[in-house]
Amino acid sequence: MTSDTDQFKQKYMGKHNFVTIADLNKEQILYLIQMAREFEHHPNRELLKGKVVATLFYEPSTRTRLSFETAANRLGARVIGFSDAKASSVSKGETLKDTILMVSNYADVIAMRHYIEGAAQYASEVAPIPIINAGDGAHMHPSQCLLDLYSIYKTQGTLENLNIYLVGDLKYGRTVHSLITAMRHFNPTFHFIAPKELAMPNEYKLYCKEHGITFQEHTAFNEKIIADADILYMTRVQKERFSDLMEYERVKNVYILKRDMLGLARPNMKIMHPLPRVNEIAYDVDNDPHAYYIQQAQNGLYAREAIFCHTLGITLDDIKNDTTIIE
Repeated sequence: MTSDTDQFKQKYMGKHNFVTIADLNKEQILYLIQMAREFEHHPNRELLKGKVVATLFYEPSTRTRLSFETAANRLGARVIGFSDAKASSVSKGETLKDTILMVSNYADVIAMRHYIEGAAQYASEVAPIPIINAGDGAHMHPSQCLLDLYSIYKTQGTLENLNIYLVGDLKYGRTVHSLITAMRHFNPTFHFIAPKELAMPNEYKLYCKEHGITFQEHTAFNEKIIADADILYMTRVQKERFSDLMEYERVKNVYILKRDMLGLARPNMKIMHPLPRVNEIAYDVDNDPHAYYIQQAQNGLYAREAIFCHTLGITLDDIKNDTTIIE
């Protein structure tokens, strides 16, 4: 008689891309969260010894790139790639297809960030090795989403029936778009707080309606509005997404979370942010017990270790039975 884990292994073994969180069902999300938890207990292993990980970052990144590279290193893999496309043959006119095919000759898996929506999906269609989407334009950020889900699960003890408030740049914010998609399995209530210029796009509101997700929209941001939040997810207004800098200047400081706004907050409420922040969370919030964004970033290491193992066919049983743990 096979265990649930054995059945999962038989069903999902082989090459796995990690392009959008929409590709994962509820079972898979919870399975990856269990993997991340195992890595939090023991992050240093040699499960990927002999493997080569390529990180191709066509857009600037600090946390995502470094946490992917740290995850690879802590699992015993070697890392190649670039953090600036200008330092690669892209500057000579090499196409994305040719870059992916060339790097596939050298690596076992590619983690890629690109400024064009859909670039990771395209890469996954031409690559003979797994592709991990490290962010594509304003579209999706599935690895950030997994670490967000893990952070929510850790702090709330569940993913079910939560009040999640998304604040700031909901138009271009790929992290919030991914989170909506993933939470469809867990009966959330969303509150979208944004100026009209940065409101949640209609396609995601339609997605909520199609999947029975309750949501409300607000333009006000104050102590009373956020009083019922379980998760308060702040976002940066992304200057790099604006073609009109005057529009950016109008909205960049519309919503700033200050400590005196937390007086009515639920005891379990946690403040999250994909980082980097600019002005949207005041520094006096950092020492408040509701603040969780630094720990959230740390969770990215464990989530991305899980993602590497998932894409390369390493299962939860493999991780639990691993004898390569380095203390």
